[in-house]
Amino acid sequence: MSKTIVITGASDGIGAAAARRLHHDGHHVVLVGRSPAKTEAIARELGADHVVADFTRLDEVRRLADALTAAYPRIDVLANNAGGVFGDPTKTADGFEITFQVNHLAPFLLTTLLLDRLIESRASVIQTSSTVGMAPKIDTDDLNFDRNFNPVRVYMAAKLENVLFTRELHRRYHDRGITTAAFNPGNIASNFATRSQSPIHKFVATNRITRSLLLTTPDNGADQLVWLATTTGWQSGGYYVTRTLAKSNPQADDTDLTRRLWDRSAQLVA
Repeated sequence: MSKTIVITGASDGIGAAAARRLHHDGHHVVLVGRSPAKTEAIARELGADHVVADFTRLDEVRRLADALTAAYPRIDVLANNAGGVFGDPTKTADGFEITFQVNHLAPFLLTTLLLDRLIESRASVIQTSSTVGMAPKIDTDDLNFDRNFNPVRVYMAAKLENVLFTRELHRRYHDRGITTAAFNPGNIASNFATRSQSPIHKFVATNRITRSLLLTTPDNGADQLVWLATTTGWQSGGYYVTRTLAKSNPQADDTDLTRRLWDRSAQLVA
C-alpha cells in the first residue's frame, strides 16, 4: 500500500537516497530541504512534492508544519533525517546552539506540531541518529553546552537526544497509534559535514581517500530508513543498527531523563 512519507534533509545524502528508493517503490514522498536549488532539483527528478525549510530558524519549522498539515490529510511516516555537524559555538537567530537546534530541537518542534495529524494517521516517526555509545551526559539545564563546549561532544549529545526523544515519544503516544524508531546509518560519504569548522570533520568529508576508506554510501545509509518506513514488526521505541535492535546508551533507559528532555525542549520552543 502506498504511503505518504515526509523526509527532512531530503535534498542530499541519506534523505535523497531514501526518497529515490521510496518513490521508485510507489510511495508518495514529500521532500523537505534547506537549499531551494538542491531540494527543487530532487523534486523535479522524482516528480515529487517539496517544501523548503531551514532548521536554523524555528519560524520556518512552524511554517513547515502548517504547510504539511494543510496539504496532507494523512502522513504515514515522518522521517526526521535533517542534521548537521558544525564547529565553533554558534547561536541561531532563536538563541540556541546551532548543532542542538538543527539536530534535536527543530525536529522535536516539527513532530510535536504535527502530533494530531500523526496520531490520526497512526504514523511512524523515524529519527536518523548516529553512534551514541560514547555520548556525554545530557544536562537538561545546559543543552547548549555553554559551560563545556566541544563540537564533537555537542553533536554526539544531539544524536543521543534523538534516541531519548524516540523513547519518550513512544512512551507518551504509542498507545494512541504512533510507532517510533531511531537508527544509526553508519558514517556516510555525503555533504553532511561540509558546514563544520572542525579540521577533522572537514578532512574526512572532503578528502577522497579518507571518504573511500572510512565512509559508506548514502544508499547504504538509507537502507534502514527505507526499511523502517515500509515494514512492520520492528520494536517501537527502539534503536536500530543494520536492521537489528541494538543497545544505544545507558542514558536512553533513564525514563526520568527522557521526560525531562521532552519537558525542557517543550519549554524552549514554547
